[in-house]
Amino acid sequence: MVGDLSLAEDALQDAFAEAIRSWPVAGLPDNPGAWITTVARNRALNRLRRESLRCSKEHDAARLFPPPEMEEVWPVHDDQLRLMFTCCHPSLSPESQVALTLRLVAGLRPAEIARLFLKPEPTISQRLSRARSKIRTAGIPLRVPPDHLFPEHTPQVLSCIYLVFTEGYSATSGDPAIRGELCEEALRLGRLLCELMPDEGEAWALTALMLFYDSRRPERVDDQGDLVALEDQDRRAWDSQKVQEGLLRLQVALRRGSGRYVAQARIAAMHATAPTWSATDWKAIVAAYDELIAYQDSPTVRLNRAVALSFVTESTRG
Repeated sequence: MVGDLSLAEDALQDAFAEAIRSWPVAGLPDNPGAWITTVARNRALNRLRRESLRCSKEHDAARLFPPPEMEEVWPVHDDQLRLMFTCCHPSLSPESQVALTLRLVAGLRPAEIARLFLKPEPTISQRLSRARSKIRTAGIPLRVPPDHLFPEHTPQVLSCIYLVFTEGYSATSGDPAIRGELCEEALRLGRLLCELMPDEGEAWALTALMLFYDSRRPERVDDQGDLVALEDQDRRAWDSQKVQEGLLRLQVALRRGSGRYVAQARIAAMHATAPTWSATDWKAIVAAYDELIAYQDSPTVRLNRAVALSFVTESTRG
């Protein structure tokens, strides 16, 4: 509606502040989302009116009068994907894409993003400010791109969704060690992306990968909040429905080709379906790591392959 991320954020914060003040007195609105949207739009309109001495602002203000059919909040999947594809626009640097996604989609604060990037908080704040400014001044569209532009956005969108999940599954700061709301957000975005791009195998594979990991969430920490190693987890407590959904999505991905997330999902599937730690098919996991190295040759991948290979050697000796 506004075409300016900074103005939209400020207006939304004002709307939530007004909700905190008025809802305890007036009661919860019938449609809280529409109430928030309406108040935020009005706050943005008031601000643009105050600044309307500049002629360009008159044009901006006119856009805040939507037709009647736009009074309701837009569909969730449309909004979320619009935001994802905006953050991951190729005109922005990869670092800015990730930082914007973590800020706007995952809701992380600049201080938390700074810890992920190992950068000072002012550096991240400046990066976010520059990215917002570029979206505004360059006229980067706040929408899902047309089909022929999907390839330019897809790798970044997938990476950012996975990073949102990673931050939730293994939080960089705070308590608890797992942030379930981020895991659920990433899974929802992955499922929505599969709906939007049904022929994109890597989208199906990434969603399967996250489902396999998330199925273990109930056993990932003990009663004291400490992380529990995979071999020590009670597999009977894993979420079997998520495992089954992951297997179905992996099958779809395999029919559409291979890739980085396909290889990772295959590894996670073998862990998810092994009845016990000792029954894990380590030879197949090593083979999957060999495939992954072709797409993502990094010290971490090679270290994980070496660990898997050591279990193959150990089982052979046994």
